[in-house]
Amino acid sequence: MRSTAYIAGLGTAVPGGGIDQADVWEHAFAKNFPGDRVAERIFLGAGVRRRHAAVDPTVEDAASWSTGVRMRRYADYSLPLGKEAVAAALDDAGLDPAEIGLFAVVSCTGYATPGLDIRIAADLGMGPDVQRLVVGHMGCYAALPGLGAVADFVVSHGRPAAVLCLELTSLHVQPPSDDRGQLVTHALFGDAAVGMVITPEVPPGGGLQVLDVAARTDAATTDHMTWEVTDLGFRMGLSPEVPAVLGRHVGDAVATVLDRNGLSRDDIDAWAVHPGGPRILTTVAEALDLPTGALDASHEVLAEYGNCSSATILLVLDALRRAGRPRPGRVAAALAFGPGLTLYTMLLRAT
Repeated sequence: MRSTAYIAGLGTAVPGGGIDQADVWEHAFAKNFPGDRVAERIFLGAGVRRRHAAVDPTVEDAASWSTGVRMRRYADYSLPLGKEAVAAALDDAGLDPAEIGLFAVVSCTGYATPGLDIRIAADLGMGPDVQRLVVGHMGCYAALPGLGAVADFVVSHGRPAAVLCLELTSLHVQPPSDDRGQLVTHALFGDAAVGMVITPEVPPGGGLQVLDVAARTDAATTDHMTWEVTDLGFRMGLSPEVPAVLGRHVGDAVATVLDRNGLSRDDIDAWAVHPGGPRILTTVAEALDLPTGALDASHEVLAEYGNCSSATILLVLDALRRAGRPRPGRVAAALAFGPGLTLYTMLLRAT
């Protein structure tokens, strides 16, 4: 997909003022693993210093909430958070909401109808003819196919579009268990919303041109990462084999998308890698033979926000943008992973 679609604006929003990882362990999870130093090391060694949460686990325990109660909390918190992120992206792009031709919402942590796509579009003043798209339950990589679909619309219709990735993972804390996989999940995930505006023209202050988007799914490993709807919220299944599977595929996936765009690794000026956890970042860095510091933005987002599912890769792009990367004329490679196991790759050129 070669396109003339440009990321022209970006805005972020998070719930609350942030919670320290040590406090989350001490006040919410240590009681489930009394005296277990291994569990404590796993939790505090997840690469997360702090995170934001719509349901602060140090204040209230959602483990016994029904899925219905969790979805009502999602509706209450997601609307103001999503409006803040999209409004900030529109302001960053210098566009009026009425100019938006398509509004896409990406989320795997909550559902309601009428949904965020309708309510935010109406509240912000998008036109009654705005088209809407909801990308649901794809998981951590979903921002990239969502952004790719929005870019296709921008190219084919010649109108600006907006996308919102909003995840409230804190709603889905599970009942106490000695399952190490659940411990890792609870150690990693946080909440965030990121809005982006995509235009058919180069933004006056420069932007990121969407060059290509590609997918690779290893269907033989579908059981390695799951996101199951239960009576007590959504429950993640996470295999310790995930990093190894990604390590087998990421090099070839990146080489393929670079080759078909006539690019080489030397053209890559920034790497935006989804920080699914510290082992995943280490595996990707080793598989791609990246130089020291290449994934600093991913590590910093993990440390300050946690893994916010689909919103996370956009937080990494924002961190790179604020650091001046990629430089004009150079390319950023964005990589995100999730259930499937699926790897999505996107190439973006700075203008």
